[in-house]
Amino acid sequence: MQVGMTKTDVAAVLDALLTGQPFGVEASEVERIDTAAAHVLLVGPHAYKLKRPVRFSFLDFTGLDARHRALEDELRLNRRHAPELYRRLLKLVPEGDRLHLVAPEAPGAPVEWLLEMVRFPKDAQLDRIARNGPLDDRLAEALGRTVVALHESAEIRHDKGGSEAMTAIVAGNRMDLEALRPGLFEPDRVARVDQAAHTALARLAPLLDARRQQGCVRHCHGDLHLGNLVALDGRVVAFDCIEFDEDFACIDVVYDLAFLLMDLVHRGDVRAAWRVLQTRVELADDLTGLAALPFFMALRATIRAKVEALGLSDPPEPQALAQARRYLDLAAALEPPPAPCLIGIGGLSGTGKTTLAKVLASRLRPLPGAVVLRSDVVRKRLWGVPATTRLPAAAYTAAASQRVFDQLWSDAEAALGAGWSVIVDAVHRQPGERRALPDLAARLGVPFTGFWLEAEARTLRARVTARRGDASDADAAVVRAQLRLETGAIDWHRLDASAPLSALVERAGAQLERAGIRCDPSTP
Repeated sequence: MQVGMTKTDVAAVLDALLTGQPFGVEASEVERIDTAAAHVLLVGPHAYKLKRPVRFSFLDFTGLDARHRALEDELRLNRRHAPELYRRLLKLVPEGDRLHLVAPEAPGAPVEWLLEMVRFPKDAQLDRIARNGPLDDRLAEALGRTVVALHESAEIRHDKGGSEAMTAIVAGNRMDLEALRPGLFEPDRVARVDQAAHTALARLAPLLDARRQQGCVRHCHGDLHLGNLVALDGRVVAFDCIEFDEDFACIDVVYDLAFLLMDLVHRGDVRAAWRVLQTRVELADDLTGLAALPFFMALRATIRAKVEALGLSDPPEPQALAQARRYLDLAAALEPPPAPCLIGIGGLSGTGKTTLAKVLASRLRPLPGAVVLRSDVVRKRLWGVPATTRLPAAAYTAAASQRVFDQLWSDAEAALGAGWSVIVDAVHRQPGERRALPDLAARLGVPFTGFWLEAEARTLRARVTARRGDASDADAAVVRAQLRLETGAIDWHRLDASAPLSALVERAGAQLERAGIRCDPSTP
């Protein structure tokens, strides 16, 4: 190879790297991964990325300087949330008939630039984990916490996002879908998806602009799907964010979240998507953003549909074509969303209110499920402590409890007003606490169903005693005290909480269906 000729010959540089010589290893120790805009070489404990000299409508890496700048940006931006993975930038310089990787300040003109990263096990990537079945609740909650932390630390950008940016995305989707070769998608389906997007955009434009002014548009990840998330040491780490175009990354935080939720729903893991959303609801004060979530998720699904279609062979491979069509079908299912509902779940401590609420929530619509407003979690939030921190007796006075219910009702109204279904999970011992929910539903014009769970005293005491790491502070003494108090007449649907969970869920779901509330039994 003529080293001096490689400044513009990335293919020759890649061939040289694949020999292993610049890394000091044998060729057999170099593993190559290609993406649309980069090559990644796995060598021992490291991964090295170099940009491909490609030009698309949204990026241009044909020049060495452009590739250098892109890798600098990639290092800087990804270090925000994955400093343990992104190490340094290196330049590849010739010396005689060999190539050497050296620091940027070292002598010698580069023939190419590489980004050095820490290699992680492929099986730790969340898309790989998801291939083996649904994400468990603990991993899904960790994922939700990662997303919340990423967004909280992201730079606010008042100059980006808003309705204008979303208008451009909607228009681009329609233009790209119509430019595809005939027969890939049904024209009527494309038209319906486009019309739904325009209708939603007209409705949401004031909210999107208000959110930009409120600081909800931030320099986010931009490409937040399972393939760009990895489980490391009990945490979930996001990597490979968008670096080549700020317009793709400086977006509403809910639009960033929407890609992840859509990806999980498309994979059939609605419960994990709900768990991520629920974690965000509990940690971030942003219930009004729910109004835009179906629209954002539909946009993400539409974008994936066209990207998949653009990559199809001619004639298309049937499975790949079906995948692209499933994305467009999902977009059509997400927007417009169904009307919301309000559900109340009451009962003494240990009846399993939260357990039932979690199962029902992911079966309700809009996707990925209803938000659960739990009195125990709200109480801890009002006191400014983590959910599992035990509170003093002062947090359980009548006045303190009234403050909790006031917040529950306020949050329920905000979520319902955003078009989102809500489950309120609390003891609801007093008649006034139970009456407040159907009154709220009637005022907002949404259907309501209430469930009252009950079980024998010994069952309740055993359950609360066995709890570990839960938001509830109730113990056996609290159960004994509750049993001595009057509840008044119960006009909610009574359910035997000592029954197996599957039976309890089936009975509750049947009652919701009778009340005209869709409850999808296919979600576990």
